[in-house]
Amino acid sequence: MLLSKKQPSAAATQWIEKVKYHKNRDSYFKFLGNPHFRYAAFLLVFLSLWFLLQVFWFPPTKPTQTKFSTTTPKPSAGKCNGDVAVYVYNLPAEFNVGLLDDCSHLNVYTNMCPHVANHGLGQPLDNMDLQSSDSNPWFATHQFIAEMIFHARVDNHPCRTWDPSKANLFYVPFYGGLHVSSNFREPNHAIRDALAVRLVDFLQAQPTWRKNNGKDHFLALGRTSWDFMRTNSGPDFGANCLLNLPCVKNMSVLTVERNPWKGSNQHGIPYPSYFHPSTSDQMMTWQNMMRQSNRPYLFSFIGAPRKGVGKAAIRDEMIKQCMESTQCKILKCDHGNPKCYNPSEILKVMRESRFCLQAPGDSFTRRSTFDAILSGCIPVFFSRHTAYTQYSWFLPEEASKYSVYMDEQSEESKRIEEVLMKIPKEEVDTMRATVIDMIPRLTYAHPNASHSDLGFEDAVDVALQALAQHVRDKV
Repeated sequence: MLLSKKQPSAAATQWIEKVKYHKNRDSYFKFLGNPHFRYAAFLLVFLSLWFLLQVFWFPPTKPTQTKFSTTTPKPSAGKCNGDVAVYVYNLPAEFNVGLLDDCSHLNVYTNMCPHVANHGLGQPLDNMDLQSSDSNPWFATHQFIAEMIFHARVDNHPCRTWDPSKANLFYVPFYGGLHVSSNFREPNHAIRDALAVRLVDFLQAQPTWRKNNGKDHFLALGRTSWDFMRTNSGPDFGANCLLNLPCVKNMSVLTVERNPWKGSNQHGIPYPSYFHPSTSDQMMTWQNMMRQSNRPYLFSFIGAPRKGVGKAAIRDEMIKQCMESTQCKILKCDHGNPKCYNPSEILKVMRESRFCLQAPGDSFTRRSTFDAILSGCIPVFFSRHTAYTQYSWFLPEEASKYSVYMDEQSEESKRIEEVLMKIPKEEVDTMRATVIDMIPRLTYAHPNASHSDLGFEDAVDVALQALAQHVRDKV
């Protein structure tokens, strides 16, 4: 589904039709007097009546098996190289768009109505760069909304097929993240799991599922895997059981954070940032700006202190070291600091920094990692599970080419400035160049982008290519 385009006003449409009528009325009445025309009209009426008789007297038999979507696609300017042919299930609305009807209750902490707008991109941002472009590429995108953006991109993707017999990938566009976040406080586990169970029942009834028992099917979820892996013996955390269902374990699951130990069918995809370009010009312009950006600070940290021994220790250490250093820029996000909810303020800190500290958040990963890379800031990790075990499809295999690693229990993490200062300038420049080159494949392009204008592979392109290869190896 594409975003709506501006249509002519009613007054303008009436004026156009009036002009057409006056231009043709003389020739029209002259044409009516032609005997050949009268004969053709009589024949047309007779054939129309015969056709209606056939339709209503002998109605077509309804097929008994499930129908697949046969909507004729709009012509795509892009091309597909043949490695990917993705079929998109036309799910009952309760599994995706129907959830949006109650958008104010999709999250127990936040009103999601502004965030589900524009197919998950959220509200447009005005005070950002590249405003002179034909289309604004900046949106206040929520960090847990990737499933909606992914759906919108695949709907308009040149590798989409409307014929399931030609597909090598089957996409199940379930908005599981939005659903689970609306039920965090539901005490009845059966109610919390009900929609996931109904989804599995629906899939197992499909002929396309039975062909390979779901091994060529995939989900894209906008929340971490922990929100879908509740067990009877483990902690609750408001999660449901989606990823523990045997049927789903046959599928591939794309998620912004995978379980590093029990997620063999899970694959990390980037958290969405705020930049959603429609053209390669927008992307190249932004990359050049990041190459030329003045970076007066050696390192920076954006975040709030955390409670709990493990989470608090490394964050407290980072905040302490940053506040004591003249070479560090800190944006503390405690006490509801409004700057921490302003994308321009967040990206400004990162654009002025050579290194960005990426402490684990409520879980291992952080959206901030992708904001940093978008800003051309070299990420510094303190847990291998923040990036290295998560996003293998998207990040260079050699981590030292684009990042710095300091184990949170190591002595290095207690002298961050000293360690970063020892990295030669030439090496820093090379790392930053690699980070900026990574931006396109970690970005979710605008869903309306024409593939010919886009001119680069975005996060959805990368994921589909990797999935197709994964399925070929598995099936």
